[in-house]
Amino acid sequence: MDIDFEKGEGLVPAIIQDFTTQKVLMLGYMNREALEKTQTLGQVTFYSRTRQQLWTKGETSGNFLEVKEILADCDQDTLLIKVRPTGPVCHTGADTCFKEDNKDQLHFINYLKGIIKDRKHSTDEKSYTKSLFDKGINKVAQKVGEEAVELVIEAKDDNKDLFKGEAADLLFHYLVLLEAKNVDFNEIIEELTKRHE
Repeated sequence: MDIDFEKGEGLVPAIIQDFTTQKVLMLGYMNREALEKTQTLGQVTFYSRTRQQLWTKGETSGNFLEVKEILADCDQDTLLIKVRPTGPVCHTGADTCFKEDNKDQLHFINYLKGIIKDRKHSTDEKSYTKSLFDKGINKVAQKVGEEAVELVIEAKDDNKDLFKGEAADLLFHYLVLLEAKNVDFNEIIEELTKRHE
């Protein structure tokens, strides 16, 4: 990245976004040294305009911002840093500096998608998910079919806990199938959105 620090007299805004929930958590400023330290440490480091020094978010609170991705805007003068927070982000103890809860109904799906993707390329032979990928697409698809049938059977009974368990099994295996086919869950959401329009 060739960031234009000169436009902002040595500083650029850094928008901090949760990698999983996509919620904007806070805004800080970085100079060149802060960006370099952020990239080296893997934890967000800002430049404090009031103290005139670098500070790594979490160095006193323990609530670090683990860097997952750094993007620059089209003018190369603003950063978007996607992170995994280790606790509340705001100094007030709130999830975000904008008084929003850092929650999303689908945040765990995104987290689970990441784990499934990691397992696909894992060398851990004890991983159930890895074993499905190793057995090939036919086995993955078969498991989705089996789980769908089990869900239908539970739907006919009145045991809500068993039904929820089978629904969770089906969703998990469905996500594994999507990963096996290199199709992101968001592509399915897009397809549903098109049908709704």
